[in-house]
Amino acid sequence: MAAVTSPETSPQPRVYFQTPAGTTEEPETPVRKQGRVTVKYDRKELRKRLNLEEWIIDQLTDLYDCELQEEAIPELEIDVDELLDMPSDVERAARVKDLLVDCFKPTEDFISELLDKIRGMQKLSTPQKK
Repeated sequence: MAAVTSPETSPQPRVYFQTPAGTTEEPETPVRKQGRVTVKYDRKELRKRLNLEEWIIDQLTDLYDCELQEEAIPELEIDVDELLDMPSDVERAARVKDLLVDCFKPTEDFISELLDKIRGMQKLSTPQKK
């Protein structure tokens, strides 16, 4: 049931809800749950991954001489999780070199910097349990 207060008792009308007769339970306060992304993944690790992906796009833009980031970069996906699954830097370097086969600029500096940046990173495919 709702009861509206009269204008004499408060400056604005308010609506109050009464519990049905026979129930004496206290109202529960809702518990705020943490967002799923921050529960499954470490926020710091997500930030590192985002920075790495932005760096990769910038480097590919330079390697392929693109004026704009979206312009003329071939369909190319460097899967960081795939690279992290590989057992050695030699295999990682070979995989990235295969992906950059259409690039006519030297790619050795890019590949070595990329391998340095992913060293110590965690895969994001499998969430970390705390």
